[in-house]
Amino acid sequence: MSRFLISCGGTGGHLSPGIALAEGLTARGHEVTLLISRKKVDSRLIEKYPQLRFVRIPGSGFGWNPVTLARFVLSQTQGLIFSLRLVGSARPHGIIGFGGFTSASIILAGVLRRVPVVLHEANRVPGRAVRLLGGLAQRVYLPPGIRLNHAKPAATRSMGLPVRREIVRSPQETARVALGLHPHGKVLAVLGGSQGASALNDWVRRELPALAAEEIQVVCLTGLGKDIPETLELQARNGHSVRAIFMPFCDRMAELMSAADLVVSRAGAGTIAELVRCEAPAILIPYPHAADDHQRANAKFFEQQGGGLVIEQAFLATLRAEVVDTIFNDWLLRKFRANLRRMERANSLELMLDDLEQVVAPPRPPEPKERPASAQA
Repeated sequence: MSRFLISCGGTGGHLSPGIALAEGLTARGHEVTLLISRKKVDSRLIEKYPQLRFVRIPGSGFGWNPVTLARFVLSQTQGLIFSLRLVGSARPHGIIGFGGFTSASIILAGVLRRVPVVLHEANRVPGRAVRLLGGLAQRVYLPPGIRLNHAKPAATRSMGLPVRREIVRSPQETARVALGLHPHGKVLAVLGGSQGASALNDWVRRELPALAAEEIQVVCLTGLGKDIPETLELQARNGHSVRAIFMPFCDRMAELMSAADLVVSRAGAGTIAELVRCEAPAILIPYPHAADDHQRANAKFFEQQGGGLVIEQAFLATLRAEVVDTIFNDWLLRKFRANLRRMERANSLELMLDDLEQVVAPPRPPEPKERPASAQA
């Protein structure tokens, strides 16, 4: 049995794969502690996993604003002190970081304590933490086709994002009933990521009457603190009842994606991995202010692989027409789903588990040298 620390807090896109990896390691008999942030989204998501051990680590995001920068420096210093103590007491065999502001201090602590460290980057533009720390890692997992200048070539591996075992496609009608939707008609899911997206929330409120008239039901994840839970009953042109559900948070993503004929979403790597797993066609709206514009790169790759379409936020005025054209085009939706099934062929979790066990395995003793034949005579 080996002991692992997994740093994965700050956003659902970091925490969800961390939980997936922790479940896989635990199933293989290893001991795991997940390091998360003090943000609300982390607190909500971990409620579903009482069998896992979570520890909150100091840290805050980077920014050039003087106040943000000062908070970042102070919190990272506190995080490094905390991490050095944690690594000293827990004595892990390996440390895995999924990027984000919670990863830097624990990765540095691991390097200073001579513990093997591993980094996973899910976005097609590596984040600041992975770029800065990649050269210190024994392994750097990167999306297929992506390279990192500072990482040792021998240390890099192409790897997808681990997905929680509960994220599997279920029968559409069953999923709709479970969510409180009517089983008939079309369903659109609108996802703003774990933080929510005000631009998408506003779009749903503005376009809801027109969507309802077409008998399109809507489920909108608004983000914690951005709206209140609400269910509206509307009527389509054909007289059928149409339901619109607004949720600040949802921990049943597999049901939601299974219920939907089409998803409108931000383009975080975690969301895209779950869309692929659930074979959910999507129209992606990259967040235009994402660090290093990584969401645009993620969305472009998704579109190139045939999983759906991309619309820039500046062109949200065209989104309703695109949604209506796509959601009623059953041939196109089937084509998208077939492409998503192709994208899901590799089991990233099992590949990552196998490789991690190799990373932390003790070195084999050297093979004894054979004595020359003349010496044996």
